Amino acid sequence: MHSVALRYFLAVANTGSLSEASERLHVTISAISRQIAKLEDEVGYPLFERQPRGMALSKAGELLAAHVRRTLLEGEQVLDEIKALASFDRSTIRIASSEAFARDMLPHVVARFLEKSPGTRFELTVTAPQDVTLRVRNGDADIGLTFSVARDPEIRVEYARSAPIYALMQRTHELAARSSVSPADLQPFPIALLDRSTTIRQMFDVTSSLEGLLFDPVLTCNNSSTLCVFTQMSGAVSLTSRFTVRARLEQDGLVAIPIDHPGMTLRSVQIQTLSGRMLSAVLKEFVLQLIAQLQNES
Repeated sequence: MHSVALRYFLAVANTGSLSEASERLHVTISAISRQIAKLEDEVGYPLFERQPRGMALSKAGELLAAHVRRTLLEGEQVLDEIKALASFDRSTIRIASSEAFARDMLPHVVARFLEKSPGTRFELTVTAPQDVTLRVRNGDADIGLTFSVARDPEIRVEYARSAPIYALMQRTHELAARSSVSPADLQPFPIALLDRSTTIRQMFDVTSSLEGLLFDPVLTCNNSSTLCVFTQMSGAVSLTSRFTVRARLEQDGLVAIPIDHPGMTLRSVQIQTLSGRMLSAVLKEFVLQLIAQLQNES
């Protein structure tokens, strides 16, 4: 298969649009269409389902896209390793991460890794949990570090551990001395919540609905740091992961209390890579260091 045709095909697969792929590649829509038509003739099956709002991969297209992504990533990886033979340079590790890990944990792990591998370079993108998985699936990130409540067949989970949700509050709060709280315990108090794109909010909304509880947040925000400061200043309760606030609880005068409900314990932390991709030695080593750090987190 022609590399240009595969590159055009993958651009449409990632964007779901001929026009967006055209803008990204700086080639005409007609040129992209011709290359995709040639590919479809070669494989003998349609690769896309043409829909009013864009292009959706067919079953054959999904298989080809997964193969092309792995092939391109492994090709880039080999070139990086060849360059490393002649110089001190090494691979660039591209990480996509949820916000919770980008504040404290990842800077610590990257700094430690550079002590023994100073030629490695890192690119970190902080984004919403579902976008982390999408970037790994599309080949835009080598490693994803995120929260998830499900498995994706195109994603290999290198490591997972439970990530229950906690209620964050001031140490002087009426509920602060409890060993755990229920969703109903939180209802009488002002609450600040993350927006609905986050796994915390999604799980809390489902749990509240199942329990027949209605919450009217005094603040909704897409940034956990903002909610943490707001909780510290206002006395409101917010929801968090221990990974997000563990290093700040004592200095900020806050406590994180487990929420005693099965629906609030379904989420896991996942280290993700693309399924079927062969990882380079440096990627494997960094994944191992991430796993070790997560295992040490309490």
